[in-house]
Order: sequence, then C-alpha cells, then structure tokens
Amino acid sequence: MPDVIGTLRVLSPVPGTALSLETVPDPVFSQSMVGPGVAVHPEPGQEGGQEGVQDAVSPIAGTLVKLHPHAFVVMAPDHRRGVLVHLGIDTVQMAGEGFTLLAAEGDEVEAGTPVVRWSPGSVAAQGRPSVVPVVALDASPDALGEVASGSVDRGDALFTWG
Repeated sequence: MPDVIGTLRVLSPVPGTALSLETVPDPVFSQSMVGPGVAVHPEPGQEGGQEGVQDAVSPIAGTLVKLHPHAFVVMAPDHRRGVLVHLGIDTVQMAGEGFTLLAAEGDEVEAGTPVVRWSPGSVAAQGRPSVVPVVALDASPDALGEVASGSVDRGDALFTWG
C-alpha cells in the first residue's frame, strides 16, 4: 500500500540566510545524525523594543512535543513527522539564560506561532554559533525536496518533506 501522508512544507523559524546543514559546527547536525534539514544563520532582530531580540516561530502546524529554552520539536498532525528547531549551537549550556518560552509543551501550534524569544547576538557574544538547524527528525537523506538557500524571511519555505 503506498504512503499517502502528503508533502509537508517546513518554514523558516527565523529570518536569515539558509545554508547547508553540513556547514553547522556540530557533527550531530552537520553529519545529519538526527535527520536532514537546513541551517539558518539568523539576522539580528528588533522586536519587542529590544534590539537583537527576535521570536523563533513554529516551522509547521502541529503539537509542540518537546520544548526547551534553546530547542523545540513540533510533531505534524500525521503524528509521523517531527521537526526540530535548535537555536544556536551549545546553547543548552546557557541553562535558559537569554531565552523566553512563549508557548508550552503540548500546545497545538500553527506554522508561524511564536515559540521562543531569543537574541542571536547574545548567543554569539558568549562565543557560541547562533546558527539555527531545522531538522526533519529521523527522515531519510533523500526525503527532502525544494531546499532553500540564500536569504529567507521568517515564514519562508526552507524545504519540503514528502
């Protein structure tokens, strides 16, 4: 019986420059150990009246199944595909400092729903890469199509997963 779950459009959670996941300075991401995807090098934002602060939004509609200050996973309505957004590299070591949760684990979200407020500049100021891997969890390497590169706005398509 054919697989008929459809194509999932995965959107950029932050504005910036879309890059190959291979460019991420962490082998878990650069070697696609958790799945294929696209990295976004974020541009400093100016939201909420604080320079450099921006909201990272959900890349798909679904359920927020994991939520940490530095990362979150949204499970698609088909309950078979999860997308990981990781805000910076080694940011787990920041113990939540500089990150504000805007949603809660278990929330149903739409693509574009704000999930975490953060400052890429603050991450970089601590000597950590501010790049944002967006990963199709446990997908096969050839599962992605229409992969973006270059400048992207928050909400632009990063890749399709089908």
